Amino acid sequence: MKSARRNFLKSGLALAAGVALKPLKGLAEAPFLNKKVNKPIVLSTWRFGIEANNEAWKVLSANGTALDAVEKGVKLVEGDPNERSVGYGGRPDRDGKVTLDACIMDEKANIGSVACLQHIKHPVSVARAVMEKSPHVMLVGEGAFQFALEQGFQKEKLLTEASEKEWKEWLKTSQYEPVVNIENHDTIGMIALDAHGNLSGACTTSGMAYKLHGRVGDSPIIGAGLYVDNEVGAATATGHGEEIIRVVGSHLVVEQMRHGKSPQEACEAAVKLILQKFKLRGRDFSTTQIGFIALNKAGEYGSYCLQKGFNFAVLDQKKGSRLIDAGHLV
Repeated sequence: MKSARRNFLKSGLALAAGVALKPLKGLAEAPFLNKKVNKPIVLSTWRFGIEANNEAWKVLSANGTALDAVEKGVKLVEGDPNERSVGYGGRPDRDGKVTLDACIMDEKANIGSVACLQHIKHPVSVARAVMEKSPHVMLVGEGAFQFALEQGFQKEKLLTEASEKEWKEWLKTSQYEPVVNIENHDTIGMIALDAHGNLSGACTTSGMAYKLHGRVGDSPIIGAGLYVDNEVGAATATGHGEEIIRVVGSHLVVEQMRHGKSPQEACEAAVKLILQKFKLRGRDFSTTQIGFIALNKAGEYGSYCLQKGFNFAVLDQKKGSRLIDAGHLV
């Protein structure tokens, strides 16, 4: 009996060791590992990504880190009072409160996030402070605001005159339904590969216009709105956050790349799965937009969206700056 037990334990330990030492399937065969690397390179969602990429490029072109670049890039959009879906100037929730969400992730899987943050213009920088100066990875609401003040951020009024006027007009006819449009310019997500070969990403938004107070979408959720794996690649999302959360979208894209898919193929796979989930639930998707952008370790990139209308910006040394219309499923 003792002999049989010893043999069982030995075989079990051998099996466990084999599992532990076995490399992740697909990574060794990933075609991008053998390609010449296009670096540095930065991608971001939507047309405002052109200016954001230019800002990030100031860091990347000076041999700076992808982490510093993505923070600097998205802050440009966060601070623009004329941009109505990110940061200062963002449209409020149904109660007239501007609540902001953001996250950031570096090449070492360090992460930081804030959600439902009020009165602070640059939530991405607060997210980075959570990552670097707290024992946590996510702070929300009043706690996130108090942490920001403790870190030296200044309280500011975020509801601009133009956004307040729109909100009051909406109140006249609303039934407290959030506004979802086919383009959903509601997020800037940025991913970058620096000259050192390291990846980082950031994602920031004011969320869905006139949402219920306290609603949080995908943007501050690592794995949903953003994911970075420095062995493989990075991805970020835009659009209807609830649907992206449902499939842990950005993580799904990166895992598809891990198993050998190109960034383009990986984005397509994620969008197709989201459409399947809509059909499974018998839900109408005609007014919903979902979009992904992805970047692998070779500096190859791709994108895909549910409905026509999503575009993204790219900047690198090979081709300079350009705006690209994403392919779409329906």
